[in-house]
Amino acid sequence: MEGKVEKVSERESLEYFKSRPYESQIAALASKQSGILKDRQQLEELFGQFKREYPDEVPLPRNWGGYRIVPDMFEFWQGRPGRMHDRFEYRLENGAWTIRRLSP
Repeated sequence: MEGKVEKVSERESLEYFKSRPYESQIAALASKQSGILKDRQQLEELFGQFKREYPDEVPLPRNWGGYRIVPDMFEFWQGRPGRMHDRFEYRLENGAWTIRRLSP
C-alpha cells in the first residue's frame, strides 16, 4: 500500500477511544507502550489504580492517537503453487481506480 500518511484529529482519536471497551480504555492509561516494567504486578497495580480513579468515564491519554493512510495504490498478492502467484495492483489515477495484473 502506498499513499499519504496523516495524523487523525484529537476529536477522531477521542471518538475511537470512547468506542473501545472500558477495560481497554483503562489499559491504555496504565500502559506506557514499550516501556520497561519490573514485573506484571506493576502493570496490574496501575490498571487497578486507574479503574478506581475513573470508574465511569476514562479520559483520553495524552499520548494516544492514530494515523491513517489515504491510499493511492494497493497491491494484492495470492500465493499459488510453482510461483504462479496472482498479483493485482489498484492505482488511483485521475480520481479513478485502475486495476492491473502484475507478473509474479
